[in-house]
Amino acid sequence: MAGLSAFPITKKWPPRDPAILQLYSLATPNGVKASIMLEETGLPYEVHKVSFDKHEQLSPEFMSLNPYGRIPAILDPDGPGGRPLALFESGAILVYLADKTGKFVPEDPARRYETLQWIFFQVGGVGPMFGQVGFFHKFDGREFEDKRPRDRYVREARRVLGVLNDRYGERRWIMGDEYSIADIAILPWVRNLIGFYEAGDLVGITEFPHVTRAVGEFVARPAVERGLRIPD
Repeated sequence: MAGLSAFPITKKWPPRDPAILQLYSLATPNGVKASIMLEETGLPYEVHKVSFDKHEQLSPEFMSLNPYGRIPAILDPDGPGGRPLALFESGAILVYLADKTGKFVPEDPARRYETLQWIFFQVGGVGPMFGQVGFFHKFDGREFEDKRPRDRYVREARRVLGVLNDRYGERRWIMGDEYSIADIAILPWVRNLIGFYEAGDLVGITEFPHVTRAVGEFVARPAVERGLRIPD
C-alpha cells in the first residue's frame, strides 16, 4: 500500500487501489458533500462505508483519522508535495478538493474568500440549526413535552432559510452564475431538512421558494444524483 500502510484506518478498510483517494463516509448531509464533490471533479476515488449501526465511526481505526469520530474523512495518497494527506471535516475536505483540482472555487482572491464565508456559514449555522430541528422533530427530542427547545431551533432554521432565500433570489447559485463548493456545502442540508427530517411544513419551507428552486436544480445535476447515493 506504499505510503498508506502507515495509516491504521487501512487495516480496517484495506484499499483495493492504494494509488487513489480513499473516502470514508456515509450518505448523511455532511457525508454526501464529499462524495458529490468527488463526482463533480471526476477525481478517482474509492469509498468505504462507515456504518453508524455498528458504531464504526467510533472505532480506533476511524478515530485515528478523525479523533472526533465523525464522517466524512479522506486519505489522499497524492497530497501536497506528493505525500499522503489525511483530512477530516467536510468543509475542509471541500476546500482541499477544490484547491487540488482548481474547480468550484473562484480564482479571484476576493471571490474565493466570499465563497469561503458561505462554507463557514453552513458549518456554523445551517448544519447545527437544521440538525437540531431534526433531533427535536424526528428523533429522541420529539418525546420532550416542552416544545420550547424545538421552537427555538425552528426559529433559527427559518432565519437561516431567510438568508439563503435572499441570496438565491438574487442569483442562480450562491456565487452567481458559478456553481461552487458553497452550494455543495449548503444544499444537501436543505434537502435533508425537507426530506429525511420531514420538517418542511414545520419550518414553512414554501415561504422560501428561491431555496427550493436551488435545491431542485442542485439534485438534477448528474454528479449530485450519483453523489447522494454514495455509499449505497
